[in-house]
Amino acid sequence: MIKEFEKRLLSSIILIPISIFFIVKGSFFFIFFLSVLFLATSYEWLKMNKKNNLLKIFGIIFLFLSFYTTLEMRENYKVNDFLLIIIICIFTDIGGYVFGNIFKGPKLTRISPKKTYSGVFGGFLLSLIAGLIFTNYFFVDQKIFSEDLFLLIVILFISMISQIGDLIISYFKRNAKLKDTGKIIPGHGGLLDRIDGMIFVFPIFYLILIL
Repeated sequence: MIKEFEKRLLSSIILIPISIFFIVKGSFFFIFFLSVLFLATSYEWLKMNKKNNLLKIFGIIFLFLSFYTTLEMRENYKVNDFLLIIIICIFTDIGGYVFGNIFKGPKLTRISPKKTYSGVFGGFLLSLIAGLIFTNYFFVDQKIFSEDLFLLIVILFISMISQIGDLIISYFKRNAKLKDTGKIIPGHGGLLDRIDGMIFVFPIFYLILIL
């Protein structure tokens, strides 16, 4: 676990500042960043489902819509609101990984054998802590992230969707008999492994906002 965690930590130290740069810059820089991510995740999806043409098409359409709504969120809302969503997703993953490995306990589902109930709890807990700290130190849109109970519900909702997205991608990996969607990120696997929750969070959250 220690070596795996070191790989994850080192990858995160390198990737997070780069990602934040493109997110904060916005405009052409962010479009370029999203385009690279879309092409990379599309390649991983096609490779993972190479025997199923219907899944290939459905997956590419979904990824396109996911990245499109991500762009819309970045362009139409404050950058701090956008970063808050990403932070919640990241700390959901961290909480799931750390708590799951430390406390272990009953398995959550056969779809993803490494997922445990303690990991689910850890994901919710760390996302809450990180989300509340971020909203206390950075301005966020009170129309979206109002205070107190509603804020807690929004954070937990985002964390829940992120964890469900993780399980959905794990299901397709299991069907393809793969451990990871790729090997591009040491300690994390493929790019799709890293952002599996986010690609579901952004389209669902965006749909809720426009409705």
